[in-house]
Amino acid sequence: MSTDTLSATFSALADPTRRAILARLAQGEATVNELAEPFDISLPAISKHLKVLERAGLITQGRKAQWRPCRLEAAPLKEVSEWVAQYQNIWEESLDRLDDYLQQLQSMENMDEPDQ
Repeated sequence: MSTDTLSATFSALADPTRRAILARLAQGEATVNELAEPFDISLPAISKHLKVLERAGLITQGRKAQWRPCRLEAAPLKEVSEWVAQYQNIWEESLDRLDDYLQQLQSMENMDEPDQ
């Protein structure tokens, strides 16, 4: 994934309304009106959000008669996941060091307790 594509995907995901739209589309395709239903914003505002998602490659809009159903395109999300996974080792190593430290503290605490 190119940096520009990755930036566009992260930018699209930065907005909670767009993330909610993607969550809805993960359940199946939906029309613009169906996507707009849970939000207290105008249809033009929803359309702007959809354009951002479409430019990032996260959704596609079809055409069935007068309807324009939207569907999720998961490939960019997989690429973001792969990018983030590169840092998983760093997080795991940090948590392992923290776990080792906590175990050392517990051992020292147990040694300091008097026998009963």
